[in-house]
Amino acid sequence: MQIDKLLNTFIKISGFYILVGLILRSILIFLPITERVFDISDYAKIFLLGIVNDWCVSIVIFVFLWLHLMFLSNSKFKSPWGYIIIGVFIILLCYLYFFKTIFDDYGSIVPTIIKIFVTIKALSFIILFLFPSLRSNWRHTVYIFIFFLYIFLIIFNSISEYLFWNEFGVRYNFIAVDYLIYTNEVIGNILESYPVISMFSVILLISILITYFFTSKSNKYFMDFSSFKVKILSSLVYVVLVIGSVFLLEFIQKQENSDNVFANELQANGLFRFYEAFSDSSLDYEQFYAQIPINKAFALVGKQYDKKSKIVISEIIRDTLPELRKNVVLVTIESMSFDFMKYSGNTKNLTPNLDRLAKEGMFFTNLYATGNRTVRGLEAVTLCIPPSPGESLIKREDNDNLFSTGYIFKQKGYKVQFFYGGYSYFDDMDVFFKGNGYQIIDRNSFSSDEITFANIWGVCDEDMFKKAIKTFDENQKSNRPFFGHIMTVSNHRPFTYPEGRIDIPSTSKSRDGGVKYTDYAIGEFIKEAHKHQWFQNTVFVFVADHCASSAGKVNIPLERYHIPAIIYAPGFVKPVIERTLTSQIDLMPTLFGKLHFSYTSQFFGQNIKKSDYNPRALVSTYQNLGYYKGNELIVLSPNRKVQQYEVDSNKQLKATHDINKTLEEEAIANYQTTSYLIEQNLLKTNRKKK
Repeated sequence: MQIDKLLNTFIKISGFYILVGLILRSILIFLPITERVFDISDYAKIFLLGIVNDWCVSIVIFVFLWLHLMFLSNSKFKSPWGYIIIGVFIILLCYLYFFKTIFDDYGSIVPTIIKIFVTIKALSFIILFLFPSLRSNWRHTVYIFIFFLYIFLIIFNSISEYLFWNEFGVRYNFIAVDYLIYTNEVIGNILESYPVISMFSVILLISILITYFFTSKSNKYFMDFSSFKVKILSSLVYVVLVIGSVFLLEFIQKQENSDNVFANELQANGLFRFYEAFSDSSLDYEQFYAQIPINKAFALVGKQYDKKSKIVISEIIRDTLPELRKNVVLVTIESMSFDFMKYSGNTKNLTPNLDRLAKEGMFFTNLYATGNRTVRGLEAVTLCIPPSPGESLIKREDNDNLFSTGYIFKQKGYKVQFFYGGYSYFDDMDVFFKGNGYQIIDRNSFSSDEITFANIWGVCDEDMFKKAIKTFDENQKSNRPFFGHIMTVSNHRPFTYPEGRIDIPSTSKSRDGGVKYTDYAIGEFIKEAHKHQWFQNTVFVFVADHCASSAGKVNIPLERYHIPAIIYAPGFVKPVIERTLTSQIDLMPTLFGKLHFSYTSQFFGQNIKKSDYNPRALVSTYQNLGYYKGNELIVLSPNRKVQQYEVDSNKQLKATHDINKTLEEEAIANYQTTSYLIEQNLLKTNRKKK
């Protein structure tokens, strides 16, 4: 393998990768989710910087083919090296096939891929070791296969980026990292959502044709090999190029290329964004965000929330009326945007049951989710604290024994349970909820006769609600009040559900169908609950975990955090439309107020019916932290950046140049103190400062 042949191979791979990236950007610009408010400079940056980004990434990803070509030689088959290498392969295969490995925690697909790869490498080496005459043709075949894999994966990745953008309006981010880790659910989701066989067949055919075009005359590459000296020199050049590419990628990504988020996302490279998300799953607030002196931050939070402590946020809540030990059922609804409800003006009649419950209970019409992932919604209603940059606490280490809604219920003598229709290892829900005193009832708890329909995300919502009712009947026998937290799953791609329930067929695999089926299941749940003894002494809380989409041309598109919430308890909670600005973290403290609970609170969330309630909402992405109050939104971003927007009646944002310093300090105080408390382990019930 001479150096010019190596360069020729790189030019083919790199050129194809850049061409596909150019085509992909052109397509993404015209997707409905993309708000095309670009000027000429934006278009120039999208395509020119896009080409630079793709070229740099093409250098880095070439490493696998480079390593393969660099290690082509005949010397490794000579004794004793050949026997030693075969022995290592045997040991490795025994480990993979007969022991629990480090790969088994990531679903069944990852360890299967690793086993197949190592098995092929072992068999390939043994064949070449035993039959020297086959080496040239075998190496050529392997080269063509690796080249084919590059072409196939480049095309496959571009389609994956297209689908991801169409869902979220961004390049790969932490969601994509989660999708890689939880391969069972995600691959199953893809299989159930898209015509995979036909799609893969087309990709396969195109990849074969392109590979043939590029490699039809490549057999001459294997007539001789580069000397050791040439390999060393070419390796040094390649390593320098890789290092330079990484630095250039990071430099470009750190620049503020455009005020339009879509323009920044389009010029970026998806694989590099994936790497960034994987390596920066948590962000140090002190290092990246605007700050004020920590004592001042706690003083501002204390003033805002009537907290007494200067270090540990605590508030003694005493109610003058006797506590009501009613059962509580909290239902967090997957991806239920406020826009789906009739009250918002939606005319599709997607939520007739939630619309009815809204009229019969306390209906929050101005409530905002803290984030755009399920774990953020679960964090908000469980811990009642502002979101922190990076991953949710649910997915971080050392997240047990936290001050939570479940902890308060347990202190009051309640039985505390978490219900999830899928496998709760997903998103570390099992670790988090078990570590905070919840009993887990997930798909592992279902017998086969309890499942009428399931997809890759879990059993259908009807089956989950039936299981919950059966569990609540058992709870009733213990004469203890219970708190049941149910997380739905059906309103999630692939949007499949039992046929015959609603007027939208499951085969349509549409968001409207997912919404309407979940609403149907909730209606059936309440209808059946009415028949049970515990119903009259139970308060139901329905709230979305997040909106159906969070994409927008600004960092935090506020209208895509607007979610519904309902507290429903006929005869106890009077029908009322609650228009007060409310954060998702305020919902459970408001419920505790209705139950007249007395407790020492560490929540930032507040009972919105208190006379001194200070209306605000806290909204976030993984990196941007929003603080919404009045008609203004403060957004805190990495590099200590602070932006302010005016919010109109339609929740549309307009950037302003003048920053409201009072509001800015309030925003910083909320997020800075939250991050400090997390870092110092001061949110735990058995607090021990680091």
